[in-house]
Amino acid sequence: MRRRTIRRFAVLLTALTAACSANPAPADRPRFDASLITREQIVQGQFTNAYDAVKTLRGSWLNTVRPESFRYPAAIQVYLDGVRLGDVSALSTVQTLPIQYIRYYSAQDATSRWGMDHGAGAIYVSTKVGAQGSPIPPA
Repeated sequence: MRRRTIRRFAVLLTALTAACSANPAPADRPRFDASLITREQIVQGQFTNAYDAVKTLRGSWLNTVRPESFRYPAAIQVYLDGVRLGDVSALSTVQTLPIQYIRYYSAQDATSRWGMDHGAGAIYVSTKVGAQGSPIPPA
């Protein structure tokens, strides 16, 4: 009985290994990054401002995770090329034409990058382009 169970397990393991290796993920396909909206996605969606793009493509970014309080209000901060614009309503003033990418930073990442007033996270909008035409990441 025990040998039969081991043999079945070995056959199942061999079949599973063969199935997984027969169809590997293509290396040329870009990986999905849930914290990034690319220029291509913005152009494809034909959005007029950054708020519309974020609301449509990553609506969860606009929701604060932490509960509101009078003493420590939770507001997602918005940055445009390193300059703080304010809360998420500032995204509606940013036109999509020059945007290279929009990145979301969690509360922990935003606090370590910009300081204590980022308990709800941050949205970083970049319009800068490097020498080879690639977007410049935030400093």
